[in-house]
Amino acid sequence: MITYNRVNPGIIKELQELLGSNNVIHGDLSKIEPYSHDEVSDPAYSSMPEVVVRPADALEISAVMKLANRERIAVTPRGAGSGLSGGAVPLSGGILISTERMNRILEIDRANMVAVLEPGVVTNDFNKEVEKEGLFFAGYPMSLEMCYIGGNVAENAGGGRAIKYGVTGRYILGLEVVMPTGEICLFGGKRVKDVTGYNMVQLMVGSEGTLGIFTKIFVKLLPLPRAKVDMMVLFPDIRAAIDSVPLIMTEKAIIPTGIEFMDKLSLDTASDYLGESKRYRDSGAVLIIEMDGNDADLVREDCLNVGELCLENGALDAFIAEGPADQEKIWKVRRHVAEAFKALSPVQSIEDIVVPVSRIPDLINRLEVLSEKYNVIIPCYGHAGDGNLHATIVNKPDIPIEKWQVTLPLILSDLYREVHIMGGTISGEHGIGHKRKAYLPLVLSEDEIETMKNIKRALDPLNILNPGKIFDL
Repeated sequence: MITYNRVNPGIIKELQELLGSNNVIHGDLSKIEPYSHDEVSDPAYSSMPEVVVRPADALEISAVMKLANRERIAVTPRGAGSGLSGGAVPLSGGILISTERMNRILEIDRANMVAVLEPGVVTNDFNKEVEKEGLFFAGYPMSLEMCYIGGNVAENAGGGRAIKYGVTGRYILGLEVVMPTGEICLFGGKRVKDVTGYNMVQLMVGSEGTLGIFTKIFVKLLPLPRAKVDMMVLFPDIRAAIDSVPLIMTEKAIIPTGIEFMDKLSLDTASDYLGESKRYRDSGAVLIIEMDGNDADLVREDCLNVGELCLENGALDAFIAEGPADQEKIWKVRRHVAEAFKALSPVQSIEDIVVPVSRIPDLINRLEVLSEKYNVIIPCYGHAGDGNLHATIVNKPDIPIEKWQVTLPLILSDLYREVHIMGGTISGEHGIGHKRKAYLPLVLSEDEIETMKNIKRALDPLNILNPGKIFDL
């Protein structure tokens, strides 16, 4: 087992000399505590750092990493802390590197359709800036209003637009990275094509802060679509809803921007929470379909064709929203599902499972079995177009927390095994972190995991950077 040295007063003094006293936080638990957790609600997944540092650039991060290797002190990189896997939690104490000060958009290169920015830029702020140039970043995560671009890249974040545009990694052309031992490397750049050596950019994307710390990110931009239309389609049951998803693309040859799914439990709970109309009550499932493009008439025509197809295949009704006010009404219920269940019971586990789209009804059936078997609530919602669903295991308010703590690992083991049998896996966009690492052998072979460990050992021989995430060494 790897052991780490503690942060002593001498290390604090050296960090202050490197970064300035104002950018080294230590000794004040009230200031350090916010860095001890991410958005995972269970306090068992939190852990306090010994010191928090706020560097301004790659050179300062490099100096911290070289110090940490010399003294054998664990280092944990952190963005906004909006993750759902415990990936930015300092399990071994040590030094936590926050990228909050590295929040500049360095360049918007319209000629090359590329932006260069630092990791601490809020994704929504970035999109607002490039929209002024008639451009947008298509790697859209659902938490864009709070998450940092660096975290999006570290997790290879997905979201509602993945069916048409793909996930974050598709739009990352280059990365400046401080390696675990302190070297500064530039992988890729503004080039669209590059097969010079290994594809280090895509190795770093999704590595969850275990292989390097991003200091500059080169993002591919797309022209901003001029038109967007949303539609909510109500179905009598889950099978009718999911069977319509591939037909939209195969029979109509239309690729929606996104297709979101809610089961009846999610829909009813969110509607009750918001005090919404009863018009959804006869629905067994709902799809929210988003379409975009440059020709408003064509986008609307595509939307009408999709609605007609859904009605022909058993949909109960379809509501089209073209303006911001109507679009807000459609998305409001979907956005508040997680919040509604937190109000019902704050003790829960938000999961991130992925299955082939056609297996979603089978997955829902298995969730119902697990819900009854373990006496928990398991709503299911998420991205139907790419099979990535947020099955959320919610403890009933009258069940003691001690029983929940014993039962949850059993539920997760059963769920992950079922997902694997269906051709799926345990995370599509939230990552493994330390929340799911115990379950990795359920879906990856020993040889696959060992290959990943060998990469980690080669780049981080002392296991200094973000130890205890994805797997243990």
